[in-house]
Amino acid sequence: MTATHGEHPAPGGDAFTPVRTTDYHTAGEPFRIVTGGLPPVPGDTVAERCATAIGPGGSGTAPRRGALDDVRRLLVQEPRGHAGMYGGFVVPPDDDGAHFGVLFWHKDGYSTACGHGTMALGAWAVDSGLVAAPHDGDAQVRIDVPSGRVTATVHRAEGRTTGVTFRNVPARVTARKVPVATSFGVAEVDLAHAGACYASVAARDLGLGTGREALPALVRAGQEIRAALAAHPGTWHPDGPLLSGVYGVILYEELPDTPFGPHQRNVTVFGDGQIDRSPCGSGTSARLALLAEDGRLGAHEDLLHESVAGTVFTGRVLGYAGSGEPAEGLVTEVTGTVHRTGEHVFVRDPHDVLGTGFAL
Repeated sequence: MTATHGEHPAPGGDAFTPVRTTDYHTAGEPFRIVTGGLPPVPGDTVAERCATAIGPGGSGTAPRRGALDDVRRLLVQEPRGHAGMYGGFVVPPDDDGAHFGVLFWHKDGYSTACGHGTMALGAWAVDSGLVAAPHDGDAQVRIDVPSGRVTATVHRAEGRTTGVTFRNVPARVTARKVPVATSFGVAEVDLAHAGACYASVAARDLGLGTGREALPALVRAGQEIRAALAAHPGTWHPDGPLLSGVYGVILYEELPDTPFGPHQRNVTVFGDGQIDRSPCGSGTSARLALLAEDGRLGAHEDLLHESVAGTVFTGRVLGYAGSGEPAEGLVTEVTGTVHRTGEHVFVRDPHDVLGTGFAL
């Protein structure tokens, strides 16, 4: 089962195929799953389709304009969406080993990884009947994303979904204590790749907390750090520009450890200053790799990871990928809650002067 395709005109045309979505939130972060109304997306793999959607240059921002991006803008911009909206286009998988593929998108373009979105997709696949699930027990949903193949294990009890565990592509630490000058002072930044590149910095080193009152300052700091690291070699991925460059900046705060391991709260800033309402799924994988390298997270220990909204992910390290060499990266899992918020059929009135919407 993949998204249906329809005829879409160039921007400004008079016809627009209705777009069908099912919406979820994962620990507070929205995820809009497009199940119908997509134009064809050229490419033989999910990574190729993502590169096509982004266009020349390989960056996740400034996407190619056209029929596919008309749909993205329609769904993420006001009045149908908002600056914090996130979603995905369901596309064919790379091969029969996965149930389906997905292209992740947000206000400013596309991303190569999205842990909270993967968790929502797992719940949707079970809720929709695409993947069979037991009344009590677990169901695995395999999904091809631009950074590789990931798995969402959907936990069921008494016929309902009680949580989802996301197993990410391997996470690798690529740079430590990189000095970055910001308007709040010099930050020491750690870099890790976990499907996308994340920069981690202790908020207190910039004189900041991680509460809601600090959000404007955290966004500014995150944007400054991301811009400063644009050419740093630690942000580049061996598979090329699609997976390279800082995607998100994680500003974290240490909280008292639990009996099971570390406890942190974070604000993840991505795109052009968006704030992840969840603790950030792929970003949690990046934090796990850093904590494991520091010796703060061992076997059978969990990271309790809080968001600015007060929601929680639980993360753990399962071991090294592949043959067990550190260079191959760490296998991580992140568990959280997912809830459906609605189903929609979006249209564009040809007489609507706002077209696919606007952003403030």
